[in-house]
Amino acid sequence: MNKEHTIAIVGLGYVGLPLAVAFAEFYPTIGYDINTNRVSELKNNQDSTLETTSVELQQAKHLSFTTNLMDITGANVFIITVPTPVDANNLPELSPLESASNAIGSILKKGDIVVYESTVFPGATEEYCAKILEKVSGLKLNIDFTIGYSPERINPGDKIHTLRTITKVVAASDEKTKKTLNQLYTKIIDAGVFMASSIQVAEAAKAVENTQRDMNIAFMNELSVMFNHMGIDTLEVIKTASTKWNFLPFTPGLVGGHCIGVDPYYLIHKSQESGYYPQLITTARRINESMSQYVVDRFLKKLALSRIHVVNAKVLVLGLTFKENCPDLRNTRVIEIIQELSKCHAKVDVFDPWADEKQAKQFFGISLQKELKQNHYDAVLLAVAHKEFIQLGESGIRNTLNKNGIVFDIKGMLPSDAVDERL
Repeated sequence: MNKEHTIAIVGLGYVGLPLAVAFAEFYPTIGYDINTNRVSELKNNQDSTLETTSVELQQAKHLSFTTNLMDITGANVFIITVPTPVDANNLPELSPLESASNAIGSILKKGDIVVYESTVFPGATEEYCAKILEKVSGLKLNIDFTIGYSPERINPGDKIHTLRTITKVVAASDEKTKKTLNQLYTKIIDAGVFMASSIQVAEAAKAVENTQRDMNIAFMNELSVMFNHMGIDTLEVIKTASTKWNFLPFTPGLVGGHCIGVDPYYLIHKSQESGYYPQLITTARRINESMSQYVVDRFLKKLALSRIHVVNAKVLVLGLTFKENCPDLRNTRVIEIIQELSKCHAKVDVFDPWADEKQAKQFFGISLQKELKQNHYDAVLLAVAHKEFIQLGESGIRNTLNKNGIVFDIKGMLPSDAVDERL
């Protein structure tokens, strides 16, 4: 163990916990979170996000968890990994970042390093976070303490592209801190560390990574709308175009989660603040924001063409999480589809073996089905491509339908001839 540094991870979600486990292999590490239930489960070696296993938590002998801010005063490297969502107007919601900065500022000491991993707009770390640290602590940046920025690249549910296997971007406010952070992160990142030229460059790079994906998906979503009018199967078009070596095989669908549907708004906000209104990024966001309503419209049309009246229609929605094989419900767009169908007086059941029952009830007021009903539904909506649904196959899914029921596939889980309609 290297005891030159004691590391405190502030925020123990999808990003913070894997980071804490990794650092604890080499340094004394303390995980801090204000959520008492979260800390309690971690102390019992359980992780509801499924990003770490019970065995990994048990083996992290140099890792402790706390909800008491005073327990992390002995750390000299603070890494902040709190969420950075948007508000109802799609403007950056920085209150979690502000709260974390205030907390760390209250215990900051000379010589400490504060690193931010939360996604922000370019300039936020130095112009916003550092100012809070200075104000609360009474210390001066780059004289008494320093800061760094290392954007998280966690892909929830992905067991191949993990913390250790993804190149880590790191930036800092001075050269000495750059070297220190390079050494720290190199210990835990097998893929290596890339030192960005400045904190603003690192902040912008993070926002651009997810904005690029958002725009590519928006292109496919627009193709889906366009080809539907032409009577062409979009997924067959993508499959065919993918035979060219440099074609990027993105697929249409709902864009949710904590990154792709959020980060572009941070970039848009900063750009507008700087005097330029980004047109392409904004258009892509508008297209992706409209997809849940587009799915509902197509689904209702298919019901009508199949002589199924939406009022009292029994509809099974398979999947609630924002992506496949992951329990994360943040910013899931499936809920918008469910709500719209409910407004039309359809009787909607939701089945998702990955989603947490308590969270589904708490966040959305939805009581998840515990098992699949047979020969019961007028329609099945395949919303999330969980492996369990793919394993069910056409026969397993159609067994839930009544004699004249239909299957609508948002995610292309089944072949085109196995469903009645797909996006």
